[in-house]
Amino acid sequence: MNFPNFGNLNIGNMMEQMKKLQEDVSRTQDELARKTVTGESGAGMVSVVMNGALELVSVTIDPTILKPDDAQMVQDLIVAAVNKALDNARAMSEQELKKVSGLLPNIPGLDFLK
Repeated sequence: MNFPNFGNLNIGNMMEQMKKLQEDVSRTQDELARKTVTGESGAGMVSVVMNGALELVSVTIDPTILKPDDAQMVQDLIVAAVNKALDNARAMSEQELKKVSGLLPNIPGLDFLK
C-alpha cells in the first residue's frame, strides 16, 4: 500500500511502526500471562500466586490458622494477600509494557497499560 509522505511525516512508516508495536504488546502480554507474582499476609500465613494476566493461580494457607473461631481472620488474610498479589501483578505488567510502549508519545486514548 502506498501512503502519502507529508514532509517529515511518513504515514506508511508510522503504520509499520504501529503494527510492530501492536505485535510487541501482544507478545509481552502473552509473556506476562506466564509470569507469576506472590502476595502474602499474616507474616506468610496466607500466600497467593497470581499471573501477569491478573488470574489467581494458587492460594496457600498455613493449617495452624484453620480453626473455626478464626474464620473471619483467615478471610481477611486471604483478601489482603490477593490484593497484594494484584498490586504486584499490575506493577509487573506496567513495567513490562512500558518497555514496549515507552518510546511512544503521549497520545490521548492510546494507553496500553489499562
